Amino acid sequence: MSRKTKRNLPPSSPAPEQPATIARRNSRRSLIAGLAVLLVVAALAAYALRDRSADPASTRGDALLSEHSPTLGEATAKVHVVEFLDPACETCAQFYPVVKQLIAENPGRIRLSVRHVAFHEGADHVVRILEASRAQDRYWETLEALLQTQAQWAPHHTVRPDLVEPVVARVGLDMQRLVQDMNAAEVGERVTRDRDDAIALKVTATPEYFVNGRPLPEFGYEPLLALVREELDRNY
Repeated sequence: MSRKTKRNLPPSSPAPEQPATIARRNSRRSLIAGLAVLLVVAALAAYALRDRSADPASTRGDALLSEHSPTLGEATAKVHVVEFLDPACETCAQFYPVVKQLIAENPGRIRLSVRHVAFHEGADHVVRILEASRAQDRYWETLEALLQTQAQWAPHHTVRPDLVEPVVARVGLDMQRLVQDMNAAEVGERVTRDRDDAIALKVTATPEYFVNGRPLPEFGYEPLLALVREELDRNY
């Protein structure tokens, strides 16, 4: 049959596919579908790994390192409470005696490290006063004086610097030196470190507590006491 004759014939129906051809096509489709599933699983695993790496225990531990912070209690204590505190925070003033009492009731077993964050208007000024008071070994006296008189110098949670100075002066601070130390590079570095670590730990309100690196499951007196007692039982 010549090519010309063949060209003038109507198109013939395609030959039916052989079972082997169909099997090969189905196999190829299954392979592609399997690869797609593997890609999805790998993407989900990578996302989960990234999500864990954003807040693993090690990363949280780095943000909770508090060697630069004022610490109350024995350095050898096995229960370490890290508190993020705003000196103008009313709840911080209410909770501070609770933590201090816990330390007193468990001598040598609990230590407290205070980290400063300034959420309330003007609180950054008071944070610098607290940090500067450390140079005169008057930090805890200054903190307690400020918390006890908080309603006087922070009406409606807004700091009045002119009302803060008389309070801290009564602690026995050298006020001229205090003003100089407030602007010291070391003070600025500590303030920045606390702020950055608070951001890394997603601290959005104060007081915020971590007990041996563990955050409170929910905020309140009882959850705090329960977590501290759990860590005491675990370590002693």
